[in-house]
Amino acid sequence: MRLQDKVVIVTGAASGIGRATAEECATEGAKLVLADLLGAPGLRELTSLGGPDRPALVVPTDVTRLADCKALAEAAESRWGRIDALINCAGILQGAFVSVDDLDEEIFERVVDVNLAGSFRMCKAVVPAMRKAGRGVIVLIASGAGVRGGSSSVAYGSSKGAVHGLAMVLEPQLSPAGIRVNDVCPGSLNTPLKRQNVEDGARAHGQSPEEALAKANLADPRGVARVLAFLASDDADFVRGSIFTR
Repeated sequence: MRLQDKVVIVTGAASGIGRATAEECATEGAKLVLADLLGAPGLRELTSLGGPDRPALVVPTDVTRLADCKALAEAAESRWGRIDALINCAGILQGAFVSVDDLDEEIFERVVDVNLAGSFRMCKAVVPAMRKAGRGVIVLIASGAGVRGGSSSVAYGSSKGAVHGLAMVLEPQLSPAGIRVNDVCPGSLNTPLKRQNVEDGARAHGQSPEEALAKANLADPRGVARVLAFLASDDADFVRGSIFTR
């Protein structure tokens, strides 16, 4: 229960890493504020994660809109009185297996808008509350793609490399205010986003999507969720910089 009574915002909470993280933070005792796109499958059911005594606050949020991000932060403060941690899992992967000279500019801009600019907007939205409290934790999701190596998508790898850079810039800027910033770089996880990527890769190379998935050896996102929940806790106060996982 290392997150007992901590107010934790999780974006992208309806599926994938975000859903696993929301469940893990609930197990650790957090007061949850969960966000995803309006109409995202599973969004309504997230309320039950907080338990009958303090159901999770679910706020439909589009991270490409600063007004939505600010409304999410304001809702968290209104419900719980503060914001202790942001775990920003909202992200997309598009344009995979497309050469840079064939990639539509609109796809590149869309991926960067969600993954990078969305991370910036969420940080911008929560930092005032954290400054007021004199403490807080921000955890951004980067990737091995664009940080340690390449990616099947020019747009995705570029955006995640930039999220890594954003975290490195924010950490020394915000640490004097008592705000810790980490970025986590997961590997290949068994999420809808990654499964679709594996299937697309198989089709692009004339292979069977089913066989490719069977051989992909994708890791359980709950393993990364436990890392993210730990980073949001006081037990991680001495952790700095980037964390790489399976």
